[in-house]
Amino acid sequence: MSGGDPGLDRLVALARADPARLVCIVGPTASGKTDLAIALAERVDGEIVSADSVQIYRGFDIGSGKATAEERTRAPHHLVDTHDPLEAVDAASYARLAEEAIGDIRARGKTAIVCGGTFFWIRALVHGLAPAPPADDSLRARHRAIVAESGREALHAALGQVDPPSAARLHPNDVVRVSRALEVFELSGKPMSTWQREHGFRGRRHEALLVGRDVSGEELAARIGARVEGWLRGGFVEEVESLLARGYREARPMSSVGYAEVRDHVDGKLSGGELRDAIVQSTRVFVRRQRTWLRGTDVTWL
Repeated sequence: MSGGDPGLDRLVALARADPARLVCIVGPTASGKTDLAIALAERVDGEIVSADSVQIYRGFDIGSGKATAEERTRAPHHLVDTHDPLEAVDAASYARLAEEAIGDIRARGKTAIVCGGTFFWIRALVHGLAPAPPADDSLRARHRAIVAESGREALHAALGQVDPPSAARLHPNDVVRVSRALEVFELSGKPMSTWQREHGFRGRRHEALLVGRDVSGEELAARIGARVEGWLRGGFVEEVESLLARGYREARPMSSVGYAEVRDHVDGKLSGGELRDAIVQSTRVFVRRQRTWLRGTDVTWL
């Protein structure tokens, strides 16, 4: 994108109008968030703080849509490749790490640009989190045992019995967040959804400008298909085979969209002919959830 792009020109003007405001690039998967963030960074001397719950892990490269090495030379990226896949990174720890990165960027006279599709992390950074009970290792171990014995769906069903709104929001594959929501209820007797509703994300830790590219449904569908095909040609299956061989089968990012389907393919549950369509379908479901979140958020669409 060049200076002749009216959407980018508008974004540059918005960013420069209030340098104290945190610019957050949001939007559904495959809508062009990374391209927009890099183009903005080049115009305003910025650095990018990733808000992506898969890109933060080392080795999960192709299916997370990480910026390429060339793209990272154009704009420095923070919170990408910073954690081992077996480390747990939740919204609270992300917000703390992002605060540190933003402080460092601004201390050097640069512009911090948050970019990513894990919108709950962005919300935690901008508004803070509900004061729910702290983690309990014994409960989490019991939840892992349920998953090992009965599958992810069993843990998700248990959450559905006590906190239907959280169960509706979370995918059964997202074991860490499902476990956390169930843990909150078991510790407090109050559903996570109630904690969040009472908190309301009404406070503000940052004044923020949320911006995204306005991409039609037809264009987004074409982008998703092309992206998945490019990933598969680029070694996505081989990447997952390597991660499984290194002991990351139960790592949190392995249950994310794309990686879960390729793992099933490697395990013989999906044929090569089924794989592309399975990833596309899961991505479309994920995009619908992202769009639902975005509808309740004040986003400036370019």
